[in-house]
Formats: sequence, structure tokens, C-alpha cells
Amino acid sequence: MNPKLETVNLIRWFHFLAMSFGSGAAVVALLLSGFEEGREDLRGLAATVWAKVVTWAFRLALLAGIALLVLVIQAGQNPFKFGHYFHLKLLLVFILLGLSEMTPKALAAGRRGSALLVVVLFMAIGFTVFNKGLFRKESPLVAPEPVAAATVAPAG
Repeated sequence: MNPKLETVNLIRWFHFLAMSFGSGAAVVALLLSGFEEGREDLRGLAATVWAKVVTWAFRLALLAGIALLVLVIQAGQNPFKFGHYFHLKLLLVFILLGLSEMTPKALAAGRRGSALLVVVLFMAIGFTVFNKGLFRKESPLVAPEPVAAATVAPAG
């Protein structure tokens, strides 16, 4: 284990924590929106939680992700080079951020569709990140060539 605190690792952890915090708060806001229907004193709480917590957590995660991308490129790595994983992740992230910015108004109007879609998009981004091998340029479904077994002649 390397006890050295590197900038890339700190930013990666901050990015992970901001995304986790934002997605957890998104689930809480989505649940709160279900309780708002029957109670007048809770009306608007889900939209407020979304606007104050979820949106800002996703914005901070985007800034940390951009900083992480710049540091990784400066270190000589290119995440765009190896397959379509990073392209797909960025597409899903920008859709998630756009929906996240529009969701407080929808929640205030009593519509939960965009909030639910943000949670589903977060799960899709998580699937993409943890299964990046599925999005390589070469097909992962192609079986490797079989190795011919060597025959050994009996001694004698």
C-alpha cells in the first residue's frame, strides 16, 4: 500500500464521494416527493432538497471529474484512446446533469419522472464504469485461438 497522498487519488475520491452523495440525496428526494402528496406541510420539500443538495453534489462531481481528466492527460494517459467506455460515460453524465438541473421544477410541479430517470442514469453510469471491459474496441466475445497440444513420443 502506498501511503503517499497523490493529487489524482484525492480528486478521484472526492469525485466518487460527490457522486455518491448526490445519488443518495436523489433517492431521498424521490422518496420525499411520494410523501408530499398526502401532506401539505411537506409540499415543496423534495424540490428544495434536490436544488440544494443533489444539484450541487453533481456540479461538484463534474468539476472534480474535469480536474481529474486534466491531471490524467497531463500525466501522459489518454482515457479516450481505449475503447468507447469513456465516450459512453461522458454522454450519460451530460444527460444526467441536464436532467438534474431540470428536476427541481418538475418535483415542485409534482412530476417525478425526471428524478427517477436521474437515479436510473446514475446506475447506468456505475455499470459503465465498473464494466469498462465490455466497451473495448475489439470484441470481448471472440474466443481466443486454441493452443495446439504438443505430443510427446514415448521414450524407448
